[in-house]
Amino acid sequence: MSAGLLRNSLKGAASAAPFFPTLLDQMPNAIVVFEANNLHLVYVNAAAESALDLSRKSLEGQSVQDLFGSNPFLSNMIEEIKAGHFSAERQEMVLHSLPGSIHQESIPAHVVVASLEDPSLIMMEWFPIDQQLRSERDERVTQQVEANKQLMRNLAHEIKNPLGGIRGAAQLLEFELPDKGLREYTQVIIKESDRLQDLVDRLLAPHRKAHAMELFNVHEALERVRSLVLAEFPKGLKIIRSYDTSLPEILGDREQLIQAILNIAHNAAQALADEISAGVAQIEFKTRVARSVTISKHRYKMAMDLHVIDNGPGIPEDIRERIFFPLVSGREGGSGLGLTLAQTFVQQHQGFIACDSSPGRTDFHIQIPYRKQEKPL
Repeated sequence: MSAGLLRNSLKGAASAAPFFPTLLDQMPNAIVVFEANNLHLVYVNAAAESALDLSRKSLEGQSVQDLFGSNPFLSNMIEEIKAGHFSAERQEMVLHSLPGSIHQESIPAHVVVASLEDPSLIMMEWFPIDQQLRSERDERVTQQVEANKQLMRNLAHEIKNPLGGIRGAAQLLEFELPDKGLREYTQVIIKESDRLQDLVDRLLAPHRKAHAMELFNVHEALERVRSLVLAEFPKGLKIIRSYDTSLPEILGDREQLIQAILNIAHNAAQALADEISAGVAQIEFKTRVARSVTISKHRYKMAMDLHVIDNGPGIPEDIRERIFFPLVSGREGGSGLGLTLAQTFVQQHQGFIACDSSPGRTDFHIQIPYRKQEKPL
């Protein structure tokens, strides 16, 4: 059945809503409609496109088994609906991603299978059951990080003034010392004061600079990050580009977002030291469109969906929940500010950043909503 015939069928199923498919496109949960006899998809809403990471055009015509493999629980639900035993079935189960996809995932989901007025069609709706838990966790972590950042900014202001006095006193003392050997100690004071001054400036930097708002292509920003990372790690590291070139330009501070992505990618490259030596290190830049998203309790019709994925050892478990906190680093000698600044820049664009990490795969996920140009950042 063609998409046009489906729309006519759905119109009959919901005479009070002649634009039913359009309404389904606005639904936050993934929805597909398929033929009862062969289980081939005839309609896919926007949320399902995003969940399955494939376009509607490529999904329509595939079967339910193509999408989720052999799933006895799902098959049983469909058979019950086809037999007319129930008008709707709902169950919690594990849905597997498309067989052969780059990143196979198992998603615990709440699944609803329902009949339509046209008996030749069946509708399936699903959403991850951990979605709400993840949202609550991200909100809690964001609040904790914000409290920590505020504390660090206050401390930075308190440290800044006496630090300048210490450095100035060390310089004056250096001129008065008769023994040049003793000046080595004053140099230590001056250099350490400069290092701390740089740290304080980096803590305060995101809140000093005004936003340079402009429309820009995120892929051009990613290409700049790619060239910078490969310039520092020219051998043994491959950066994979999985771009959705249909993404519209995004409104924001181009340089801030470049810096945020660079901080993440640079951290990933440093974590891939062993893989780089073996010549198997990979970082993937992946962009997609996300529709009907909720970020910090605000609803947006569309958002830019960006993933920075590496095949490194993963983030140590003891700091996994604190990586966006200031001065938390999994690398010896790291300042622990790169991810804090990245989160600050993303949040200033009304977006969110999260991380899912396990040995062999770390995925930094950024979503930034598309907003009208006249809206202030």
